[in-house]
Amino acid sequence: MTMWEKLRPYTMVAPAITVFSIFFIYPIIYMVYLSMFDWNFISPNKNFVGMQNFTDLLTEKEFIQVITNTSIYTVLTVTFIIGLSLVLALWLNKTSMFSSFVQGAIFSPHIVSWVSISMIWAWVMDPQYGLLNWFIGLFGFAKLAWLSSQKTSLISLVIVAVWKGLGYNTLVFIAGLQSIPKDIYEAAALDRSKPWTTFYRLILPMLSPTIFFLVIINMIGSFQVFETIAIMTQGGPVNTTNTLVYYIYEYGFRFFKIGYASAAGVILLFIVGILTILYFKMLSKRVHYQ
Repeated sequence: MTMWEKLRPYTMVAPAITVFSIFFIYPIIYMVYLSMFDWNFISPNKNFVGMQNFTDLLTEKEFIQVITNTSIYTVLTVTFIIGLSLVLALWLNKTSMFSSFVQGAIFSPHIVSWVSISMIWAWVMDPQYGLLNWFIGLFGFAKLAWLSSQKTSLISLVIVAVWKGLGYNTLVFIAGLQSIPKDIYEAAALDRSKPWTTFYRLILPMLSPTIFFLVIINMIGSFQVFETIAIMTQGGPVNTTNTLVYYIYEYGFRFFKIGYASAAGVILLFIVGILTILYFKMLSKRVHYQ
């Protein structure tokens, strides 16, 4: 084998590796570097502070609340999206005009930008003229301050995220259901297996790779939520909807504390990485591939 034949595979992947390194690896390294400085983004001088930014963050009540908000938002969003998508997929896993129409209808929010969806839902949840308060008023319920109340603001953002993510996750679940061999269903029918037993013992294990994939991407996406908060609540009221990415944006591009924001970014990267590794370690062996 000549030298060129040995190097040819590396030359083919070199452009992709170069782009990935410039736009992904280098920014992460630079973020870790900036997290050790006190810098206002304007001055040419950076003051080295070591781990002081991390110490200040982890001892600040506001940041602890931001982590709590992000965790609650992630748990609720992932739980409801996965649960409701699976139910819808089981219902729509059939060949019919009605099923195709519903699949297209619930998938359509996925292709709409977060900015547009946030503006639409900000109007829908308006306390005075919003469609949501008008609807619950038909049943005699009092109007709610969906986005301006500490009790409902975070739940309101979860509702928006679930509404947008439901269609995509449902279609992925339907694809997973349709990949299950039909003879498994036939064998269950011959054994007179009850629907719940068939689902729990056969369908759910066969869907485990799909569930594994969807939980990962939804978890990472929930930790990165930004647009809905920036447009609908700006982290309020009283910091109850402030999450990690919006917190990083505020301190980086509004307060110009670049080192502080970079330290928060490193913590976000660490949290997502640890959760992903733990998820793989704990559940990867429980995934049943066909």
